[in-house]
Amino acid sequence: QVQLQESGPGLVKPSQTLSLTCTVSGGSITAYGWYWIRQPPGKGLEWIGGIVYDGRTYYSPSLKSRTSISRDTSNNQFSLQLSSVTPEDTAVYYCCRGADRAFDYWGQGTQVTVSS
Repeated sequence: QVQLQESGPGLVKPSQTLSLTCTVSGGSITAYGWYWIRQPPGKGLEWIGGIVYDGRTYYSPSLKSRTSISRDTSNNQFSLQLSSVTPEDTAVYYCCRGADRAFDYWGQGTQVTVSS
């Protein structure tokens, strides 16, 4: 059974960089694709980007200039960095696996609030 767990600060100040890590167990991040998705309060899910089996990365055009996704294969983790955050980046952030054109395994999500 694949399991994903997000970790990182729950509070980030405006203009700083949001950093989250997703630790994967029960499957290798060198297979399939691994993604970050967020849900702002009262809004729908927003795809941020991901990193696939061979290390290629993909980003949402609207967030690309501020986003970096990387991986640590030795620890089976992948990470998100979102720079120059504003209160509009406040959301529940999820990591998930993509397979067969679906997101089939999800982390429980972590609340990140951007506030001074």
